[in-house]
Amino acid sequence: MSTAVAEAIDDFKSVTTLNVQNATAVLERGLAALKAGQTVFDLRYVLTVDSAAVSVLLAWEKAAQDAGLTLELKNLPPALQSLTKLYGVCSLLFPTSVTLEPGEAAPANPLHEEFHAVTGQPDTAKLKVGASPEPQHHH
Repeated sequence: MSTAVAEAIDDFKSVTTLNVQNATAVLERGLAALKAGQTVFDLRYVLTVDSAAVSVLLAWEKAAQDAGLTLELKNLPPALQSLTKLYGVCSLLFPTSVTLEPGEAAPANPLHEEFHAVTGQPDTAKLKVGASPEPQHHH
C-alpha cells in the first residue's frame, strides 16, 4: 500500500497582481501545478491585471490541452473577465457550460469591493450623453 503524499495544490493566494512584471513567474508556477496534475486554478485573490494576464491564461490552457487535461479557471476578477472578452478569447479559456450569459454579472468577490466605484456605470448626466453640444463662443 502506497503512503506517498500528493503535492499540495497551489491556491495562488499570494498572486494578487498578474501583469507584465510577474507574468513569467506566474506562468511557470501554473505550468508546474499543471505538471503535478492540478487542473483547477482559483484566481480570487488577483486584484490587479493587465493584458499579460490573458497571455498567461492562454499558455496554461494550451499546456493543459497538450497534456490531455481540462483546465478550470475559477473566480476570475472582473477586470480579467473584461480583458478576455475584449480580446475575444472567452471561448478558448472557458467551456460553453461556464461562459457567462450576456449581461450576467460575475459572482461577487469581497476582495474586489474597492473596485466597484471604478467599474460602475458612468454618470450619463456628467458625460452629457444625448445632450446637445454646448455652443462655441469665438472671440
